[in-house]
Order: sequence, then C-alpha cells, then structure tokens
Amino acid sequence: MAGIYIHIPFCRKACHYCNFHFSTSLKYKEEMMEAMLKEIALQKDYLNSASIETVYFGGGTPSVLSSPDINQLFEVLLKYHIISPNAEITLEANPDDLTKDYLKQLLQTPINRLSIGIQSFFEAELVDMNRSHSASQAISCIEDAQALGFHNLSIDLIYGSPKSSMATWQHNLQQIFDYQIPHISCYALTVEPNTALAHFVKTGQSPEPDNALMAQQLEYLMQTMEAQGYEHYEISNFAKPGKYAKHNTAYWKQKPYLGLGPSAHSFDGTTRSWNIANNAKYLEALTKNELPNQSEVLSVIDQYNEYIMTGLRTQWGVNNKEIQSIALPFYRHFKLNIQSYIEEQKVIKKNDNYSLTPSGKLIADRIISDLFWVS
Repeated sequence: MAGIYIHIPFCRKACHYCNFHFSTSLKYKEEMMEAMLKEIALQKDYLNSASIETVYFGGGTPSVLSSPDINQLFEVLLKYHIISPNAEITLEANPDDLTKDYLKQLLQTPINRLSIGIQSFFEAELVDMNRSHSASQAISCIEDAQALGFHNLSIDLIYGSPKSSMATWQHNLQQIFDYQIPHISCYALTVEPNTALAHFVKTGQSPEPDNALMAQQLEYLMQTMEAQGYEHYEISNFAKPGKYAKHNTAYWKQKPYLGLGPSAHSFDGTTRSWNIANNAKYLEALTKNELPNQSEVLSVIDQYNEYIMTGLRTQWGVNNKEIQSIALPFYRHFKLNIQSYIEEQKVIKKNDNYSLTPSGKLIADRIISDLFWVS
C-alpha cells in the first residue's frame, strides 16, 4: 500500500493560527500546475510501482482548484501510477468554496471524500481566527454536500480559541452528531512561531490559550465521541467504525508515500525527503527539470523515535517486538521509562502492545517525549 499527497500552496486568506506553507496570491497558479505535472513525471519511480490506495489533496486550500485542474492532475498520475479502483481520494476544502455549483463540478472528478475546514460553527470564533467563511456557510456546505451524494465527510474543529467556551464547544460537537458526520478531526489552538496569532499573543492583542479550558474541552470531546459511537483512533481523530482516514492512518503506520508540490514530504520506508517551502524556488527548479528537494536516511534513533511518536498517538499503540526489531537498547530504555505511566494508568499494556488511556491522552506529548531516545 502506498499513498500520494499533493500540496496546493494557495489560500484566499491567511488564518491567524496557520503555519503551513501557502501564498494568498493565486497569480502563479497555472505555472504551479505545470510544475506539479512535471514533478509527477520526474518522481514516477519513487514508489516502485506500488499500488496507490490513497490520494490526498492538502494545503493550503486545495478547493481553489477547478475540476479541470483536478482531472488534469489525475490524468498524469494515472499515466505513471496504478491507482486502486477503491482508492480513498480526499480533497481538503473551505466551506466558502463548497458552493452547489462547485460540488456538482467535483462529482465529475475522482474525488470521493471531502475534508472540510470548518473549525467552528460560531461567527465570533471564525472572525477571531480570520477564517474566510461564515457560520451559515459552515452549515450550508454540509447540507449541500450530503444532498449531492458526498457522504464520506470529515470535519475539522478547533478547541481552545479565546472566543470559545464549554457551551460553544458542546454546540459545535452537537452539529457533528446532528449531521451524522462519519469522521472528525479536532485540534487544540496552538500558538505556532511566525504566525499572526503568535504576534498577537506577544503584543497582548490576544490572550494565551487557556490550557485548563482546553483540557476540559478535550475530556468532554473524548467522553462525548465515545458515547456517540466514534472510535478515538488517533489523538486528534475520531471516526465511526470503518470510517478511518485511510491516508493519514498510513502515515501513522509508516507506510510509504510520495509528496508533490512545495513543502510536501515523501517517505519510502528508510528515506525521508521534503520539497522546498518556497513557491518561486520550486517553480524555478522544475523549469530546469530538477527536483526541488532534500533527503535524509533515517538513523536507527530516528526510526525508534518516529515509531514511538506515531504509534502512541493511535489506538493501536506500539508493539514490543517492533521496538526490539529496531534495536535492543531502545527496548530496554522503553521498558524502563514507560513503567511509571503504566502504574499511573496513563498507559495500558495488553499482550505485547502499549497504548494510551484516556487520561494518558491528556499528556500524550509528555509521555512520548519521555520515551524518546536522546543521543
């Protein structure tokens, strides 16, 4: 199994919290499309003819693409790759882009799953985040998508924003349940370096995120999602049975994938590579038929740390035998440092597997950090 990720580096508006690579100018969109088509050809052998089970359009805002843009990318992908007939093909989209007309156009493409960046159903929160859509558009895009036959939906929500409360958070989740959304991704508001939000916090224009409120909202989230029949299969992700995000699950299970577009990452099992996060330099390199990327072979320490980081975030956890297969010193280190968390009921051991308990998920980053091998 292998996947393909396509990074569309354009947004109509810059969200205050976002630190992903994007440009708010669509001036060079056509040149970018041509460069990405060329990169597909140059990277045709990266996955060694593996069957492609997932294709994911991320960004940025991939819903700035027209249906002909999407179909053109797929035409070239199919020239060099075997894409499974049952492949999960996801498009990240903003609610304001998902008009009835655009959704009808998407029906003429291979897209079969939508990941919608709603973040909140409350106007005050959306304005505070500098989102490009309104609360009414958040509702109408779901209703229109479902009416037109898009039922494999994922919704993104953010908790811990300065304008949120337990009441608004409960309402946001109730909307998910009312519309029977099969998959939800929930993220704590994080102050990332070099973002507008970081500047606002530093200059006193915005308060620091309230950690106590975020913990309370996360606990409510976990309890409520379980009561509604969702599986908490990854720290930030919940799904109805059988509705996991196949593409992201492959990341967490360390399956190979090819990343295309500026800032996109790739992984072949032993080597990780990443494209330059600069649109102009990306275009310049592809004009010369050069790949604008760097790569590194993962060391044994990298392999162990990445396995711990990705595995413990999921419901599948990490496995004794997998750790031992990397190197026995890491296994001894792991056993020594995880014991206290087992005793505190933050981690549960079942057969050869270790996974986080609900209370452990509240301090997941601390647990994972303590288990890392630091040379």
